[in-house]
Amino acid sequence: QGQLRRPRALSAAPRVRFARMSPVPLTIRRARPDELDAVGRLTVDAYVSGGVIESGSPYLSFLADAGARASDAQVWVAVDDRGIVGTVTYVEPGSPLAEVARQGEAEIRTLAVAPAASGEGIGEALTRAMIDLARDGGFGSVVLSSSTTMRAAHRLYERLGFVRLPERDWTPGRGIQLIAYELPLT
Repeated sequence: QGQLRRPRALSAAPRVRFARMSPVPLTIRRARPDELDAVGRLTVDAYVSGGVIESGSPYLSFLADAGARASDAQVWVAVDDRGIVGTVTYVEPGSPLAEVARQGEAEIRTLAVAPAASGEGIGEALTRAMIDLARDGGFGSVVLSSSTTMRAAHRLYERLGFVRLPERDWTPGRGIQLIAYELPLT
């Protein structure tokens, strides 16, 4: 107890339960259409309150529109007795949402945890679930981009075995620097 456990096969079990430090069970599953507005609000709240993005940024419209993300990728949620407490977007190659993924790589985007649930292992549980999803899908690696300001996320990724891919670092807009990571699965 108290440790995260990896799901066996996400393709066979669309709902995955994780044990964590909190006594409340955490379920990770695909977001339902009626939840996408709440997912968008949670994502914006997490990014703005965490100081990742300024409240007037044009990128907030992308973060808020989980419905659009769900049409081009898979939007996943972490749910406990409080409701939706985290979210992540899983992107496969060829999707218009793929930013740094190449052929044979899955990509993780917009990982966000409700500020009130920060520090409970939700981001790690969501990331591990996406790693397992990519592994089950036969992908050779998982890649992602992260703002240079997201130091807690960088520590999480590195603890999970992700390595930096400086050749894929990029700048999507003025004043925004994103750094790339990869987790080889083979």
